[in-house]
Amino acid sequence: MNQKDQVCQQKLMASRDALEVIQGKWRIPIIIALTHGNKRFGDIQRDIIDISPKMLSQELKALETNKIITRTLFDSMPVTVEYALTPLGHSMKNLLDEVLNWGIHFRNEVIGK
Repeated sequence: MNQKDQVCQQKLMASRDALEVIQGKWRIPIIIALTHGNKRFGDIQRDIIDISPKMLSQELKALETNKIITRTLFDSMPVTVEYALTPLGHSMKNLLDEVLNWGIHFRNEVIGK
C-alpha cells in the first residue's frame, strides 16, 4: 500500500470512529444541551422534549463510555446525578458549530424553513 492509500485509510478509520461516537438522532442534541453547562437528567430531558427516559439513559451511558461526558453522583437526599462535558466533549465545539451551520443551510435550501 502506498503512502496516499495509507493516508486515505487513516482518514476513513478516523471518520468511522467519529461517527461511532456521534451516531444517531440523540447524541448531538445531548452534547449541545451540555455545552450550556452541567445538567441533571431531568434538565436534559426538558431540553430535548421528545426523547424518552430510556433512550436518554442509554445515550448518556454511551457518551460516558466514549469519554464525551462525565456522570457525577452527589451524596444528597435524594441522590443527585449531574452530567457534564469532558475536555474531549468540549473539543467537539467547532464540529458542532459546523454541523449546526450546515443544518441551518440545509433547512433553508431543502426544507424551506
